[in-house]
Amino acid sequence: MTSHRVVIALGGNAMTGPDGAATPEAQRNAIREAAGHIAEVVAGGVEVVLTHGNGPQVGNLLVKNELAAHVVPPVPLDWCVAQTQATIAFTLTDELDAALAARDLPQRTAGLVTRTLVDVDDPGFREPSKPIGRFLPREEAERFVALGQIWEDRGEKGWRRVVASPEPRSVVDSPAIRALGAAGYVVVCAGGGGIPVTDDGRDGAGLRGVEAVIDKDLTAAILARELDADTLVIATDVPNVMIDFGAPSQRPLGPVTVAELREHAAAGQFARGSMGPKVEAALRFVEGGGSRAVITSLQHIADAVGRDDAGTVITA
Repeated sequence: MTSHRVVIALGGNAMTGPDGAATPEAQRNAIREAAGHIAEVVAGGVEVVLTHGNGPQVGNLLVKNELAAHVVPPVPLDWCVAQTQATIAFTLTDELDAALAARDLPQRTAGLVTRTLVDVDDPGFREPSKPIGRFLPREEAERFVALGQIWEDRGEKGWRRVVASPEPRSVVDSPAIRALGAAGYVVVCAGGGGIPVTDDGRDGAGLRGVEAVIDKDLTAAILARELDADTLVIATDVPNVMIDFGAPSQRPLGPVTVAELREHAAAGQFARGSMGPKVEAALRFVEGGGSRAVITSLQHIADAVGRDDAGTVITA
């Protein structure tokens, strides 16, 4: 199949070192490698929109919040998402511009700090359950509870902060993303699922950031639909989705229909904290009218865009 517009969602592994290191040097080196693979997709004549995770980077900011809380007030979580979006976007655009230029391609990149609309009545706000940041002793955690944060006792490891993870409803800035893409830019946007905002008024006049995190793959599925993308590529650290993972009967999934993949998901094949959200995002994109979704490793994304024998390819 020939794709004309593709949304690529980079996993967090694309922004850290092989050992999970999140030093600036390790992040830039990892992003440089990712940029080379993305440039190969652009070289195929495809309009690319790029989104990414930000878990390690937000985690680092939360530690800084904690360590400096006695000096400066901690910034809210939506600010952390915005800051990491900007940092990752400028690093990605620098490296991707270089990769495009090295291939004599005329396209250049643009990074956009992006908001994602969530429902103020989403059940996730009533029962925050998404763990973020590091574990702390009870005495330290109580300082942040006093600031209005929610922390839970996780046993021997200590206490950990939990926040709301509402469903994304729409990408507020998708018209700007579409315009930049039409102008020839490779757009880096909606990092970390987007900055969560609620609408307190009419016609977007009352948008306000909220303390929450959004699953970046679910946002990527919505973004791909709103941009009328042909293909959603979810880049992860394995070439295929696996069935019976870790068992002797383990096997990779190649081309698969929505109905077949739904059956596997209903049977509990995909862990909530790893492959589950990626599978759900791919399913939602195709069920919502998208032509195809692919889950594969970063190294195979160029093949995944143009072929149906690379990665796990989901179609109707």
